[in-house]
Amino acid sequence: MSKFKITQVKSTIDRKEPQKRTIIALGLGRIRKTVVHNDTPQIRGMINAVAHLITVEEID
Repeated sequence: MSKFKITQVKSTIDRKEPQKRTIIALGLGRIRKTVVHNDTPQIRGMINAVAHLITVEEID
């Protein structure tokens, strides 16, 4: 199963509340914090919702 390495690269200041909550749900919350998640439809949806605030790498 593939995994995603997700890093926050932009701040959530002046962003809409759903985007802030999505960042928190991903386990992020500050710039340059990195988390690893399994590749699931739910995680892909969250990535798409905040793609402008994060970078994503696929890892094995």
